[in-house]
Amino acid sequence: MLSGAGFVAAKAEAAELLARAAGDAGLLDSLVARRLEGEPLAWITGSVSFGGLEIRVNPGVYVPRAQSLLLARRAARRLPASGVAIDLCTGSGAIAKTLATNRPDAHVVASDVDEHAVACAEANGVEAYLGDLFAPLPSMLEGRVDVVAGVVPYVPTPELPLLQRDTFTFESPLSYDGARDGTEILRRAASDCPRFLRRGGALLLELGGDQADALSDHLERLGFVEVIVLADEDGDVRGVEATFEERC
Repeated sequence: MLSGAGFVAAKAEAAELLARAAGDAGLLDSLVARRLEGEPLAWITGSVSFGGLEIRVNPGVYVPRAQSLLLARRAARRLPASGVAIDLCTGSGAIAKTLATNRPDAHVVASDVDEHAVACAEANGVEAYLGDLFAPLPSMLEGRVDVVAGVVPYVPTPELPLLQRDTFTFESPLSYDGARDGTEILRRAASDCPRFLRRGGALLLELGGDQADALSDHLERLGFVEVIVLADEDGDVRGVEATFEERC
């Protein structure tokens, strides 16, 4: 049924739905119906695999995408064994949990403006705070952070209608809308970052298209060096990584 409806990974999704139904035919029918309506699979099954980690995803919470794995793994490599990291716009806490799993002795915190996301991240074992970007984070972290990572909203508002048709039937634009050119929240995150990063610390932000070029001058003015554009195996831009050199 899923295959006939055009789902690319129909067999894999069917297997997850069968596992979730656990032999209950009536429940399976309802789960399949929800998926056919476009509801995210992770909301139906209750979790998603992210780089080998099982991440709980509550209904209404942004579902972590595989494209964010590049950012998460780069951030983990930049985080010292006993370092400190911040995950902005954490959603379900997938990146924060990746960092904590790879660096179990590190102190990893996260933030999100959505109370449902914060509750979900906490259920995934993340120390999460409710509020905008750095605003709710403990002041004791200022000047001590080794890594700041984030999948902040970066889709330009005019391009929101180009997203997958079912996206906003279920997911909130709050997780995507990056204002006119998509860089507004990216710039805000970068501007507030120097207050928390130590010298030599890293900022890693997911973005796309030509946004890395648009952001590079802004990063340099803030005292960042070694600005690196992160691209996936297909050559698609997925993020930017920069090192903080001096306090502004």
